[in-house]
Amino acid sequence: MRYFLALAQEGNFGRAAERLHITQPPLTRQIHALEEELGTRLFLRTRKGAELTEAGQTLLEEVPNILSLAHRAEERTQLAGNGYIGRLDVGIFTSGVLNVIPRLLADFHAVRPDVKIGLHNMSKSEQIVALRERRITIGFNRLVPYEDDIAVDWVLRESFLVALYEEHPLCRKTRLTLRDLDNEPMILYPSAPVHGLIEEVEAAFRAEGIQLRIEQEVEDVVTCIALVASRFGLCVTTASASNLQLPGVVYRPLVSTNLKDIELSCLYRREDNSPILRAFLALIKASRSHI
Repeated sequence: MRYFLALAQEGNFGRAAERLHITQPPLTRQIHALEEELGTRLFLRTRKGAELTEAGQTLLEEVPNILSLAHRAEERTQLAGNGYIGRLDVGIFTSGVLNVIPRLLADFHAVRPDVKIGLHNMSKSEQIVALRERRITIGFNRLVPYEDDIAVDWVLRESFLVALYEEHPLCRKTRLTLRDLDNEPMILYPSAPVHGLIEEVEAAFRAEGIQLRIEQEVEDVVTCIALVASRFGLCVTTASASNLQLPGVVYRPLVSTNLKDIELSCLYRREDNSPILRAFLALIKASRSHI
């Protein structure tokens, strides 16, 4: 199309070739090939050069649109190849949105605003299934089990806290141990068929020989903290949960040899080399130094 446009505007093969910085024979071959492809003559050869036929004049009217679309396709292809347009579907869970995940997504959106971000609230097992079915690009969760086809990398390491209701006697202490929680009514989460925080807490109580009195098992941290606020009991939770500033709830650091910290991880398909995913993983890696 660029060769055609140059010849149509110059009306002379020699001048058009000079403008295109090529010799005349390649230009002639390209025009002949175009005419053969379209099945019609585009130029009439004259002693002065070349004149457009009626078909050639019709094509000339379309060339600016064709070149514009080709340029746009080239730009968008390059943007997609570098991960600047497209879609990032993210599997999240309730307590995961209380701290680092929204900041990561906001930072990613700031540098790649044309990437559409979709959020999907899913359990750990649901995220693994969704990754395999390519319904999400990446997931966030804790205590992710090993799977051959799923890569897992750490995002944030959080300390443990104890959530108490105001006026509980343990509020007078600046930090707590599991022994302080011996036989206290406890609310645990998440209640799920796969290994999670509940199992970690139960194992820690057993390891330290302390009685765990379970008052409630709930599915998510919001329900758990709400029940603490309602004085149903206490709970062991993660540092990010302290962003839930519900009235009547107090948080204290937990000192335990068996519950020192817990990782928030990201999980994604091992074979996924999409530019958007790679860019997001690079952002996660860079964020570790200042989270």
